[in-house]
Order: sequence, then C-alpha cells, then structure tokens
Amino acid sequence: MLLAHGAILLCVSASATDVPTKLIDAATNSDFAYQRLAQLCDTFGPRFSGTTNLEAAIDWILAQMKKDGLENVHGEKVMVPHWVRGAESAEMLSPRARRLPMLGLGGSIATPPEGITAEVLVVRSFADLTQRAAEAVNKIVLFNVPYTTYGDTVAIRRSGAIEAARAGGAVASLIRSVTPFSMQSPHTGSMSYDAAVRKIPHAAITVEDAAMMQRMQDRGEKIVVRLSMSAETLPGVPSSNIVAEITGREKPEEIVLVSGHIDSWDVGQGAMDDGGGAIAAWEAARVMHDLGLRPRRTVRVVLWTNEENGLAGARGYEQLHRGEMARHVVAIESDRGTFKPQGFSFVGGDAARNMIQALVEPLACIGATKIFDEGSESDVGVLRRDNVPLLALVDDETKYFWYHHSDGDTLDKLDPRELSACAAAMAVMAWQVADAPSPLPRAEDGKQH
Repeated sequence: MLLAHGAILLCVSASATDVPTKLIDAATNSDFAYQRLAQLCDTFGPRFSGTTNLEAAIDWILAQMKKDGLENVHGEKVMVPHWVRGAESAEMLSPRARRLPMLGLGGSIATPPEGITAEVLVVRSFADLTQRAAEAVNKIVLFNVPYTTYGDTVAIRRSGAIEAARAGGAVASLIRSVTPFSMQSPHTGSMSYDAAVRKIPHAAITVEDAAMMQRMQDRGEKIVVRLSMSAETLPGVPSSNIVAEITGREKPEEIVLVSGHIDSWDVGQGAMDDGGGAIAAWEAARVMHDLGLRPRRTVRVVLWTNEENGLAGARGYEQLHRGEMARHVVAIESDRGTFKPQGFSFVGGDAARNMIQALVEPLACIGATKIFDEGSESDVGVLRRDNVPLLALVDDETKYFWYHHSDGDTLDKLDPRELSACAAAMAVMAWQVADAPSPLPRAEDGKQH
C-alpha cells in the first residue's frame, strides 16, 4: 500500500518481506536523517577545507558511525588546500554611495591593504570583453552574465580573473553571482589563475547590483568601486575522507561505493551542499545495518573531504585504492541538494545501464526510477579513468542554485521527508547492486557515456 505524505509517496508493505521495501519503509518512516543533519549543521556550521570546523565534524562522524555499528570505520588522511577569506568588502562610490554585498571567490589573491579603487567596466561575456579590451585597462571588470545553466555560467566564475587581466589589463574582476534567483545574496565558489597571466583579485556581487551597474553604464554614468580583500592561500593541511562499511557476505572484496562530500564552503551551514548528500549516503548504510541486512558485496560509505576547492579527497582515495579499482562495482554519489528524488544519472556501458534500469524499479513508489544522462558528480568522477560505472542521485534541482555556495545554504531549505526519500533511494540502489547475482558489467575502455 502507498501512503501520501506531503510531496512524497511512502511505500508501506503489509508483509514487508522484500528488501527494497524494507529499506524504503525504514528510511522514510523516520526523520532520523534530518535530525542527524540538523545536529551536524548546528554544531559545526560551515566545514571548509583547512578549518577546525571540518576536522571536528569528521571526528564526530567517525565516532557516530562506530556507535551505529558500522564496520571498518576509519579516516583516510589526505592533504587539502587552505585558502582563508579574511576581511573583505566592496563599496560603490559613484554615481552614488552603496555598500555592495560580496563574497571573494575561493583561491583569489588579496587586494593591497588600502584596497583597490577604480572605475568599473561592465561586460556581458568574454567576447564582449575582448571587443572592449582597450576600455578595460586599469579598471575593475564586472562580468554581468545572467544564469543559463550552471555548467555554462560557472565558466565566468572560474576564468573571469584570467580573462580580465589578459584581455583588458584590469586591476580586479567581479562577477554577477552564479544563480538564477537572488535576494541580494552573493554566491562564492572556486576560481582559477593562469601562471602566464598576472593575478588580480576576483569576487562575486549580487545579481541585483550587477544589473544595476549595467543600467548605470548604459545611461553613460561613471561607476567607481572600492574593493578590499585580505584573502590568502596558506600551506596545505591534513584532512581525512571518512570510510565505513557493511562487509559483503559472499564477495567482500567487491565494493559498492556510496558517497557524498562532508566539506562545504565557508558560508551558510553546508546543509544542502553537501551535508544532506553525505547524510543520505551514511543513512543508506545505517538503515541496512539496523535491519540486519548483509548483501553479497561490501557496501562502502565514503564521505569525501575537499570536494569544493580541490577534489583532494577523491584523488587521494583513487591513489590509495588503485589496486582495488577493478573490484569497484559501482560508485554512487549524492551532491545535488537532497530535494525530491527523481532517479539516477548513469555513466557506464549500455549493458550496465540496462541492468541499472531494472534495479531501480522498486523506487517507483517514491518517484525515483528515471535514468538520466547528465554525467557524474565531481568526486566519483575521479574514478571514471578507472572505468568504474558511476551513478549520481538526481533530485528536483529547481531551487538548488538559489542557495548554492551562499549564506542561504542552511538546514531550513531541506524537507525532512525529501531527505529521507533520498536516503531510501541511495539505500535501495546500493543494496540492489551489492546483492545482485552478477556485478555490473564494465564498459570497454573509452566507451563510458
């Protein structure tokens, strides 16, 4: 029987004899995952690489996993980058005085101690900057590029400082935050430099202020901004991936990896990106353990460190476990916000995809049976070169980029029922692959799609 519970249909089986139904019932008839996420977020706050917040959260999770009764619980050390935001501000001085909400972009250099005061040139694209390169000399270049898709628009954040310095001789660069919706909320994220191009400070301002400055420039008004940033990049520091397992009963050497990343940016609470995904992966294993279930293969939970600004955790894992990559049957990750689940995105061969399509059928009652071709998440994507089949939990991303990498990424944005449904989807998929009579077939080298 099915019970409607808000936007989620919960599976309730009168006999509850089949394992997928047991997993779905156990995950969705409890708010345990949400309460655990609340404790993580409220206790430790944002968990940026290099911070005591992250390391304290890792220690807490390891202790809780042991209390849960999971097996082989341990941390695996990796070195992670250590960028520190420091004090920062932006102020428009002309044509009127206004404090500009802003966030420096991860990896940016600082301004001089006195800041940078300069005229602003607003451009609409890299091509627009190239055409107006002569106007950009000694100015702050503002990229006013509206959000289309994250994959397209994030290029401005990533390479804006390089292009502003190379094409126009700018003294600093600003971007319109990478988001489709804003309430004067700036969004941070990683950026890059090119060793062959002079480094300049790089920061994000709000959608509203970028649009305002575009209008001012279109009216012929002179815009002057003072930007101050004390950011610095310190030597790398040690951190850890978190690992826990349910050992397989027949083929313990074969591994079904289920994961999310535990680090976040240094703003908000990291609830949506990716505290919820980490908790969903962890909950998938906890529910299996509490039900006394042990699949044929080992289910390994990995909570990655340093996804946000380096992928050091994923790269360290791949290096440490390279000798067993051939025995990784699949790598699953949740990193899209844990809203209402819709299914999984798959990267692998056609034979494995057909098998996944059959294994996902028990998730019909929570509406999560679609198989998408949207690529993998960043961490498990590192394993693609080892030809490991990859799955990414896909949920309703309508509001994900509203809060992504901003102070708005807080617990209240998530629904306990939707988080529980995401945990159920992760649990069922991990179980189905781990307990299948045969492993997922590998694609021929270079044939993953």
